[in-house]
Amino acid sequence: MGAETGRLASLDAAYDDEPFPEWFDLTELSVAFAGSRPSLAGCRQFLSSSQQELTERFLAGADIEHLIHARSWIVDQVLVRCWESIVGDSGSALVAVGGYGRRELLPGSDVDIMLLLGAAEDRQTGEKLETFLTLLWDIGLEVGHSVRTLDECSEQASEDITVATNLMEARLLTGSGELFDAMRERTGPARIWPSREFFSAKLKEQQDRYHRFDDAVYNLEPNVKEGPGGLRDAQMIGWVFKRHFGSSRVKNLISRGFITENEYGALMDGQRFLWKVRFGLHYITGRREDRLLFDHQRTLARQFGYQDQNHKLAVEWFMKDYYLSIQELSRLNEMLLQFFKEVILHAEDPGEPVAINRRFQARKGFLEVRNDRIFKRYPFALLEVFLLLEQHPELNGVRASTIRLIRDHRYLIDDTFRSDIRTRSLFMEIFRQPRGLTHELRRMNRYGILAAYYPAFENVVGQMQHDLFHAYTVDEHTLFVVRNMRRFMVPQLAHELPLCSRIAGTIPKPELLYLAGFFHDIGKGRGGNHAELGAVDARLFLSQHGLSEYDQNLVAWLVENHLIMSQTAQRRDITDPEVVSEFARQVGDRTRLDYLYLLTVADIRGTNPTLWNDWKDALLKDLYTASKRALRRGLENPVNRDELINDIKSAALKQLIAEGFEQQQLGELWDDFPEEYFLRHKVNEIMWHAQTILQQGDANGIRIDLREQPDSGGSALFVYTPVVERLFIKTTALIDQLGLTITDARIITSKRGYALDTYLILNASGEPILDHYQIQELMTLLREELLSEGGVAETVTRPPPRRFRHFKVPTRVQFHRDDANQRTILELFTTDSPGLLSRVGRVLDANDVVLQNAKIATFGSQAEDVFYVTGRKGGPLTAEEQERVRDKLVEALD
Repeated sequence: MGAETGRLASLDAAYDDEPFPEWFDLTELSVAFAGSRPSLAGCRQFLSSSQQELTERFLAGADIEHLIHARSWIVDQVLVRCWESIVGDSGSALVAVGGYGRRELLPGSDVDIMLLLGAAEDRQTGEKLETFLTLLWDIGLEVGHSVRTLDECSEQASEDITVATNLMEARLLTGSGELFDAMRERTGPARIWPSREFFSAKLKEQQDRYHRFDDAVYNLEPNVKEGPGGLRDAQMIGWVFKRHFGSSRVKNLISRGFITENEYGALMDGQRFLWKVRFGLHYITGRREDRLLFDHQRTLARQFGYQDQNHKLAVEWFMKDYYLSIQELSRLNEMLLQFFKEVILHAEDPGEPVAINRRFQARKGFLEVRNDRIFKRYPFALLEVFLLLEQHPELNGVRASTIRLIRDHRYLIDDTFRSDIRTRSLFMEIFRQPRGLTHELRRMNRYGILAAYYPAFENVVGQMQHDLFHAYTVDEHTLFVVRNMRRFMVPQLAHELPLCSRIAGTIPKPELLYLAGFFHDIGKGRGGNHAELGAVDARLFLSQHGLSEYDQNLVAWLVENHLIMSQTAQRRDITDPEVVSEFARQVGDRTRLDYLYLLTVADIRGTNPTLWNDWKDALLKDLYTASKRALRRGLENPVNRDELINDIKSAALKQLIAEGFEQQQLGELWDDFPEEYFLRHKVNEIMWHAQTILQQGDANGIRIDLREQPDSGGSALFVYTPVVERLFIKTTALIDQLGLTITDARIITSKRGYALDTYLILNASGEPILDHYQIQELMTLLREELLSEGGVAETVTRPPPRRFRHFKVPTRVQFHRDDANQRTILELFTTDSPGLLSRVGRVLDANDVVLQNAKIATFGSQAEDVFYVTGRKGGPLTAEEQERVRDKLVEALD
């Protein structure tokens, strides 16, 4: 009993003054080890009841740091007893490593241990170690283990920085203390990975980790442990400090002058918040889980007491706190690593300062103030920092001491500061620089200067939009949009989007484009129309900053109308000259069109990495080109419908005759086609359709062909067949069942009752279908489907994506008249799901509604589809028919 008391006392010493034995009754555990063999049931019961106690304390709001240390202490009690029961005094050592070594053990964390051997294990020791590990697994511990000798520790740590890091955090649980000390000495910085090399390797490791997450602090489903600003960032600070200074306590950074008491407090607060989130994730999933998935965000928000208020959901308030926490951790990580760079990497550099101006100088390649009173004496220098970094690309960043001074003097940014002509001029000059804008806006955001200077921006910092469409918080999205705009201006990147690059080279003031990007979403999260709110904000801000009335009006117009081009392209029939003319009238002139096109492309590409594809690129190009032509022609002189049809027919006829087709043959075919066919198809499509119909032979009158359509960004499926019952339903269901996506459907019936249907299709990656076997499978199955009477593919069995479960969109149906074409426009807003189009088709068919055209658009989990329909006998739907269709759609989809 005395030996056990001594052993436990040494264990408790590792936990400072936290009295964990008072929290738990060890009687149960002692009984489990009272016999000659440990009781599996007793050990399991102790671990279970201990975890239940921890969970109850967590739900009651206990200090999270005590909880994770307590979890480590509990596991210590079990492991030490198991070791001494099975292995005993073998000259080996049981060592905790990694997070367990740091005493940071959460409910689902792996228990990482190392079995340290004094020499190559003999048979008897090997059997004992195997029995020991088997016992740990049998009692339900998730153990990650390694077995090493001293030589193996040294060799493996030399080769792998991860092994070296784990051993650096090793903690002796029981066994040979001399062996453990020898391991620490042989894997220490005097023998392997001296602090300079260690720091460089860990810095590279962090950069690679950031790249895996697109260098974005904010993601919709962030990784609490590995993501930028996550727990790894806090651990990184500790690793480097421990390696260089040999200290086991990060708090000693204060006495070393690397961090202030307030900064240390912020670091610990951020780490505790993330521990709390991670503990909650492990609790609600019952396993190790580091991803803050949509499945868990709402649950945690409720558990932590967040509520819906001020136009925001509880989950949005919770995630805003989460994002603000990781942003602060990211800032501290950057500042402290900068300190370490100066102390470790540049220690031998004498660092003679090079004056830049009266307030700033460069030292060791970094910008710094010339004395600590600069910001107090010249507050405007808080903005000048970022302008100088743009103007001096040879600089690598800001010295850590200056970063701290910036943070400490943010309080100077008040109304007096904002009304100073010098600060206003500096802010605008930052936007006018030919390089570095994106980097410095991001830096301004990280340092908290952007939100301090423009308080409206603070409202969108960390503001998530709880849907699947927006992949980033509003501030992160805004900076991505500006970055995308900057890329248009870089000649070396012109190959990415050639049209955007050409237009960008012609706009008179690029800074107006960047300002429109900066303001376009500034009104989000306040309730009301964010575009209108943003336009008001932009006009006021720019007037205060001395821009001309023309420039103010242009930026405000772009902000207020930043959605109209994408909405028109994706939801309207842009083959209709009236639609193009209406859009051109809204835009008004070529300058606005150029700016709007660039803003639209940058906005879509900055919303979600998966959102942009060749189809959207082609749609926007088509609308831009058609609108430019309309503006050049003159808004008072729109395209004549008959003229346009004759031009299209003539161009197609000329090329088809050159290929050997006869004019009479083509004339007879086209006489059967309605006028709208020629308006809604390009010349190359009309030629392809004619070739398919006239060259293919099929006794059933069915013609099917599929080809890549580069100018539309997808694959076009053409179906020419006598109209059969439920044709649209059969076709869309089959396409959906094969995992393909329909983005556009043109449904036309000839005068003789033949379908002239064209579907634009993308594969699962949002690209054209190029696989020969997939093409043949689609065409063969579709032919069989059209010939079958029952329709085997009408029921889609493909399950919806996991994420969609959390974002149900109530079905809304709106109707508009299309008098020019004597039809009705049906707009459908609902949850996207496999088989949606075929279900819609069934409702329309059952209610005698004829589908003529469809524009299919999906924004995250929300489908926003537009259908152009008529009654069975032609003409727009009556009010009574509209109401019936609306009711049936809601019933079928909700």
